[in-house]
Amino acid sequence: MKRRDFVWSAAVAGAGLSVGFGRTAASDPSQAKPAQAKPMQEGYARNGQIYYQLHGDPKGVPLFLGFPIMASHEQIFGEAQAGVRNGFLERLTDRYRVLLVDYPNIGKTTTPSPAEFTIDRACADMLAAADAAGFGRFAWWGPTSNGVQFGLALAARSDRVSAFVGGGWPPLGAPYEKLLLNGQNQVSDPPQHALVILRDKSQYAQWVTYYESMTRWPEAKAVASIKCPRMIYFPAEYSGSGPGLTFMFADIVREHRAELEKMGWRVVELAGPVRDGRALFDPALVVPVGREFLDAVT
Repeated sequence: MKRRDFVWSAAVAGAGLSVGFGRTAASDPSQAKPAQAKPMQEGYARNGQIYYQLHGDPKGVPLFLGFPIMASHEQIFGEAQAGVRNGFLERLTDRYRVLLVDYPNIGKTTTPSPAEFTIDRACADMLAAADAAGFGRFAWWGPTSNGVQFGLALAARSDRVSAFVGGGWPPLGAPYEKLLLNGQNQVSDPPQHALVILRDKSQYAQWVTYYESMTRWPEAKAVASIKCPRMIYFPAEYSGSGPGLTFMFADIVREHRAELEKMGWRVVELAGPVRDGRALFDPALVVPVGREFLDAVT
């Protein structure tokens, strides 16, 4: 199997969860427009450990675009996936100053010990990148999975998040215990799709550390404490699986929809012919949904 055919499987959960994402129309480089119509800057944060890029008007609204859209996206995921990142940027950089990072611990970012990768470390790293980029308060957009998780934890503990947009991942009822089990089951023999973005097999242990920390994260209390404008969108049939495990993410969001809306969340179920996880990586579909919300609240 070629890299372009399974690379997005690694984007759902570093603990080896696979949803079998493939190429979308937006991923075709022949359909991608240049993403660098606006000035791009780059640098390193946290003592030279975290590589980041800034795209768009330097006077634009600060927007942190999280995992799995990377600064070194094409180099990490392959040329065929460049259209996904470019599709997000070309639809955002006219108004937003977009921050991208190589994270967690991939691309041009250095690799700390797997034992250090907790949700606390992830939040500290994201704030370090925001500081280096010159962001005070900023909107957060997590296209899926860990990008949503990082943003939820960050918004719950920092008033620097001015607005939150997440794709697919359930803010409430997320299966962190199952994801920990999934990682523990595969740490000695990581799945091939995870190794696409890791430097070596030993690095995979970071996901066991990470999901151990997420099982201790007070999800209900933390999510209830988020007060900035917030939105989650999800494909109608979004699901995933691991060895002996199934994750029905769309069903979990629906189950908690009334509770989320009572808290002040905007919850949007995506319509369209593509109703599974592939929809999350179609910029033509999801960016207008998230951008309409952000434009109204930032």
